[in-house]
Amino acid sequence: MQKILSSQQIKKLDQFTIEHEPIASIDLMERASRAFFDWFCLKFLPPQRIAVVCGTGNNGGDGLAIARMLAEVGYIINVFVVKGEMPESLDFQKNLTRLDSKISKTEIRQSSELVLAAFDVVIDAIFGSGLSRPPSGLYAEVIERINNSQANVVAVDIPSGLMMDSHSKGAIVQADYTVSFQLPKLAFLMPENAKYVGEWITVDIKLSTSFIKQSDCKHFLVDRKAAAKILKPRKKFSHKGSYGHALLVAGSLGKMGAAVLGAKAVMRSGAGLLTVLSPKCGYDILQTAVPEAMVEIGGSDFLEYVPDVLSYQSIGIGPGIGKQDKTKKALEFILRSYQKSMVLDADALNILSENRQMLERVPQGCILTPHPKEFEWLVGAWSDDFARLEKQKLLAKQVNSVIVLKGAFSSIASPDGNVYFNPTGNPGMATGGSGDVLTGILTGLLAQGYDPLDAAILGVYLHGLAGDLAAYELGMDSVVASDLVHYLPGAFKRVKP
Repeated sequence: MQKILSSQQIKKLDQFTIEHEPIASIDLMERASRAFFDWFCLKFLPPQRIAVVCGTGNNGGDGLAIARMLAEVGYIINVFVVKGEMPESLDFQKNLTRLDSKISKTEIRQSSELVLAAFDVVIDAIFGSGLSRPPSGLYAEVIERINNSQANVVAVDIPSGLMMDSHSKGAIVQADYTVSFQLPKLAFLMPENAKYVGEWITVDIKLSTSFIKQSDCKHFLVDRKAAAKILKPRKKFSHKGSYGHALLVAGSLGKMGAAVLGAKAVMRSGAGLLTVLSPKCGYDILQTAVPEAMVEIGGSDFLEYVPDVLSYQSIGIGPGIGKQDKTKKALEFILRSYQKSMVLDADALNILSENRQMLERVPQGCILTPHPKEFEWLVGAWSDDFARLEKQKLLAKQVNSVIVLKGAFSSIASPDGNVYFNPTGNPGMATGGSGDVLTGILTGLLAQGYDPLDAAILGVYLHGLAGDLAAYELGMDSVVASDLVHYLPGAFKRVKP
């Protein structure tokens, strides 16, 4: 599990490393630049014409060191130093003296002096992670020129103008690639910043692991190791009763596919037993499509009534159920009578958003899985994605449950204010039914006794990984939701230690 530190914590991490390794700041800069250089040389082969656009702070110092290293191995390098109001840092000055006199160097005092038409790649090293206000004047004009160039743009650590911890305004470099030092930045995980960050990569520059471990943190990036730690091994003498009996409440006339997808995912995620509560119109469909599941009838064309639900270890409710009045009353009955963890998705969430008093009846320890529009219906509009994140944390606290906000880097908010971002998944999963599969996976994990937060972290990771395996084999354009169920076993195998 990678911690996502704030800009102030990153600054302290750098200083702690310098003092306790110990290492001179110029040597740490050299190490960071070498890590960027190693990645760059694998991505862009020489000879290519490279423009390195530097500020005069430490990010600019990184840029100068990178320029020197690239020139030594055959890249055609031109350095542009933006001479705005920023003072020169000592390490910038040291790297300026190290720059070979044969490397072309231009001081930019007017933006018109920055001409980028001849270059294949622009390396952005103007501002780093310590930026505290939007760029203005010459800096803003230079950033606009970079964005108007036809070259590939690679940002050193963070695109210039992008704030690490808050909504960004004004001029921001639109990078194709961002090479982040040591740790990801919170800003990288916000949808509003995708056009600035591009594809991002973290490179290890050997900052103090002890400082990172002891740092208080509310934001995390899930990794395979974290998912593997959650996954429970199966015991030799276990049986179907050892892995729980799940109830999936899903489907209505014309929407039985949602129930089928969810049911298959429950079984593929390892639940011992599954009962699907569905209207009569879906009985034959479910008995044929999912022979492993039992079926209870709860109405004719849509859910009208609910039998006793207390015997189940988990409930998943919502996919394809619709929002009829009798369905709403059935959901109310489940919320009143069932006090264990359950998964609320799709139409269950839509009913809650239209009947907000019902939110108070959601038992603690549930998992709610809205997509962005469903989330907006639940909590109202937001001004930016950082504000959206705060609304997500607040909702998790209010209902004392886990909120999974689906999308790229799906965010998983727990009631204690922590948020876990998921790295797996791809745009091929933007297809009808993907969410129904996730509901099934989470319901199956809850039935097996997983803690709700653990189930959410592991389930979302597996769901995205199944999508990645499907996209690798089939191509993103051709992935459908049933492929996620098909590739789920492979995802489990990848996660196992």
